[in-house]
Amino acid sequence: MRDQMHDHHQLGNPVDGGIGSFSDMWSPSVILITILFLILYFALTGPLRHRFSDSSPANGKQKTSFILSMLVFYAGAGSPINFVGHHYLFSMHMLQMALLFFVLPPLLMVSIPGWLWAVIFRNQKVNAVLRFFTKPIVAAVVFNAFLSFYHVPFILDFASLNHNAMNAFHVFLFFTAFCMWWPIIAPLPHGEAQLVGLKKMAYLFANGILITPACALIIFAGEPVYNHYINAPQIFNDYTPFMDQRLGGILMKLVQEVTYGFVLAHIFKKWRQEEKQNDLPMDQQDHSLSVLSPATDQSRV
Repeated sequence: MRDQMHDHHQLGNPVDGGIGSFSDMWSPSVILITILFLILYFALTGPLRHRFSDSSPANGKQKTSFILSMLVFYAGAGSPINFVGHHYLFSMHMLQMALLFFVLPPLLMVSIPGWLWAVIFRNQKVNAVLRFFTKPIVAAVVFNAFLSFYHVPFILDFASLNHNAMNAFHVFLFFTAFCMWWPIIAPLPHGEAQLVGLKKMAYLFANGILITPACALIIFAGEPVYNHYINAPQIFNDYTPFMDQRLGGILMKLVQEVTYGFVLAHIFKKWRQEEKQNDLPMDQQDHSLSVLSPATDQSRV
């Protein structure tokens, strides 16, 4: 049974010290896609930006965030994390999920200038879809429900053996993750801020609660539940699928908590600064706002 399930992708025998070829482990196609994304970003925010009205250069923080987002994208989609997570270890699969859906979206969103977001979503139909799926309740419920649904054992087992199905799941998951992060980042320069201050913190806290049951079921299950990983070739001696499953649930929850915690701290800090600003006399508020007003397009996190 084990050999039948994994013959279609097993290019190396872990017992003999080989898991896959260089191209399997490091995915040159994803390297090329990552490089193309980098070229496109620096072209649109550099020499080509003059083709768009109200454009301004990307600042240093935005450029750094985009480079980091591409590193995270490659780590999740093209590095050994992807290959080993797909074929051998559930824990690496969960680390991949955490990188692609908890870390990548906010980094990518804050890296793109607001005027470029406005260009992307100027189409009325696209904008209507965005406005619906980024409503806080819709975004939180759809993302967390779909991520939990994807990790129902028979669903993940099916996707793991069907490459096209897995890609479709990942694309839709990224879309829902993007929508989930939108009320927090609010990247459009003149868009309506659906959530501000403490409401953003409550929204993010609610997302953390919604994903907890799925992680808990994985961590505290009494036995391994994913046949794909039960039947996968064993890479490490004495490292059982049951241990790997628990580690996977822990990794997902840990990365999610660290990411949400970092963003919550940033939101709280900004909220406190705004509260202090509001406590100043009116003439001092005007002066302080002129000093703090950013010269270039900034994230609204």
